[in-house]
Amino acid sequence: MTAPTTFSVTLVNETATAQLMADLALLVGPGDVIALSGDLGAGKTAAARAMIRYLADDEALEVPSPTFTLVQGYELPPFPVLHADLYRVEDENELEEIGLSPLPEGTLVLIEWPERAPSAMPADRIEIALTHRPALDSTARAADITGYGKGAAQVARLKALREFLDASGYIEATRRRMNGDASTRSYARLMRDDGVVILMNFPQRPDGAAIYNGKSYSAAVHLAENVKPFVAIDEGLRAEGISAPVIHHSDLDHGFLITEDFGSEGVIEGDPPRPLPERYEAGIDMLAALHAKVLPETLPLAADTTYAIPVFDTDALLIEIGLMPEWYLPDRNAPLSEEAHAEFVAMWRELLRKPMAAPKTWVLRDFHSPNMIWLADRAGIERVGVIDFQDTVLGPQSYDVVSLLQDARIDVPESLELTLLSRYIKERRAQDAEFDPAGFAELYAIMSAQRNTRLLGTFARLNRRDGKPHYLRHQPRIWTYLQRSLAHPALAHLREWYLANVPPPQS
Repeated sequence: MTAPTTFSVTLVNETATAQLMADLALLVGPGDVIALSGDLGAGKTAAARAMIRYLADDEALEVPSPTFTLVQGYELPPFPVLHADLYRVEDENELEEIGLSPLPEGTLVLIEWPERAPSAMPADRIEIALTHRPALDSTARAADITGYGKGAAQVARLKALREFLDASGYIEATRRRMNGDASTRSYARLMRDDGVVILMNFPQRPDGAAIYNGKSYSAAVHLAENVKPFVAIDEGLRAEGISAPVIHHSDLDHGFLITEDFGSEGVIEGDPPRPLPERYEAGIDMLAALHAKVLPETLPLAADTTYAIPVFDTDALLIEIGLMPEWYLPDRNAPLSEEAHAEFVAMWRELLRKPMAAPKTWVLRDFHSPNMIWLADRAGIERVGVIDFQDTVLGPQSYDVVSLLQDARIDVPESLELTLLSRYIKERRAQDAEFDPAGFAELYAIMSAQRNTRLLGTFARLNRRDGKPHYLRHQPRIWTYLQRSLAHPALAHLREWYLANVPPPQS
């Protein structure tokens, strides 16, 4: 059994309390329990309120003490939060009546006065004991933070994060929550008088169990499992004239970075969102410029170490494609027979021969609207700020072109897709007279089919495994893109197989 982990913090005022709770909010999520203990007036409700307001990104949100209601629920952007006060609980049997026994799943639970129901506290939890420190100030508190079970690692990480912020000069900065992504990473804006930066929390973590030839999914398909690839690729992109954020401070062992803030101006507009053509043109020009270069396959990292960019090999591509029969088809009540699955793999193995033999470049992998920031004060391709590239691999040049022009998050009209694809081909032909437009179009169709097949499975998995149903709304769009690519003559056999075996998503 994991030994508890404890550390103590002096909180000179409520601002310091809010900073501590914001830091902890970066590291916890649904299913976690935080128990707040201390005498009357010790600041338990103030601490809970600070965390709830941070997660809501709303400093004015009304967060009353639940002393009389016992439990107060909040549907916040990242996940639901339950705030409970057990001061008036006389018997632990009452917890079932108020929805705390069993504790709700998929919810972050904050519990004041946990000592009123000690046997109901889970083995995995974080306890924060608050005490007055009148010798320092009437508003000063001490917080003794202890992690039990899996909470021990979270508390150890909180301690490391606080030490990183202190060493970097940002311990007293104001924190503002930022939306995360489909990964386990989390982000905050840190604001001081001299400007704004971004804090990245990148925990060391594989994606899934070791079920792919003894590897996790992330290891098998070469997804970054720690922050080091991000740092290496960031410096590599900047060396090639691409606008990746400057890294101001780093803790590579724990996975914390403080980086340049590109702001939040994107490359789309409207509701529903649609591409801004000028900005997508700049994105296409950036890819064409990058793909025209001979790029290094190994990049410098810190302390005389290097990072070898992994190759996007056939096995990795097949495992990605396999998410569709593994997760999407069962959701559509269309599981494959062993024979049909074998035919599926054989077809794809053959189709991937051409992209695997094509010239390789850096494949950023998710080069699309959520990961592109418009930097209007810069010129040319430097106007495109890139923020998500830790999963970069060496692979076919067509992949990122597909990622941009068949944007998984927004509808790209087919007319705009074709215009931008022609722009890319024209740029490449201007750089290289031997560039083959027809050959590239075929590779584009193959990698479109590969990526969109994978995304059908990925979004089904995010829903069923990770409890993120909002990704399902993208499946009809992915299906539309898939039909476009399957229309290419080189994919005729695959098109017939999909028609017979893969039903469309629910609209």
